[in-house]
Amino acid sequence: MKPLITFIFALLLLSCNSTQLVDTWKNPEITTYSPTKVLVVGLTSNLEARQEFENKLKYEFEMRGAEAASSMDVFNPSFKSEKLTIDDLKALENDLTNDGFDTILFTKIVGVEDKMVEKIDYGDFDETHKKFREDYLKHQDIFYDPEYYDAYTVYHAETSMYCICPSKDRELIWKGYIDIIDPRSGDDTIKNYVNLILLILEEEQLINVKQIIEEKPQEQAIN
Repeated sequence: MKPLITFIFALLLLSCNSTQLVDTWKNPEITTYSPTKVLVVGLTSNLEARQEFENKLKYEFEMRGAEAASSMDVFNPSFKSEKLTIDDLKALENDLTNDGFDTILFTKIVGVEDKMVEKIDYGDFDETHKKFREDYLKHQDIFYDPEYYDAYTVYHAETSMYCICPSKDRELIWKGYIDIIDPRSGDDTIKNYVNLILLILEEEQLINVKQIIEEKPQEQAIN
């Protein structure tokens, strides 16, 4: 990873954000990339969350000068309820390129992991010169306290950017591995996830920087 990406990686691991970058990969043959028309796909059976996620990314791409569309608006209704074959997907890619799409951003959950951590923080113990009696005293509630641990869930997600340009090989441009830790709010989780993706793609020079549109005073706008 590049030094700046490595710094972001370390910073996010140390943050208390529920969405954390695990790793990122960029096609070494691609230096910069500027998508012109993007299909955003969030693969989940939760249609409400999928629509919100795709629409937020769609908006962000549009703010960067690209056309974008949600898969919920592009896919045929049967695509939402039936499994696709390799021929179906080839036909879909051909239809997309015929409609001017050159990029697909594809996000999915690839794993779910339940974890447990100690609930109590024994910060007064000297970890460097700890003796057996201190170690035992610190952890004896494992046996006596049924609520000794805090349980939480980690969702392992992946987001991939694919080029489907008609003049180039259809290939993977970038992939990010991201953990969503014990999500409590769907809106906040989607916002954090989208912001993280955009931050990395900007640093990797794979999307344009967000365009800031300044609002003109009303009198000037009328003139």
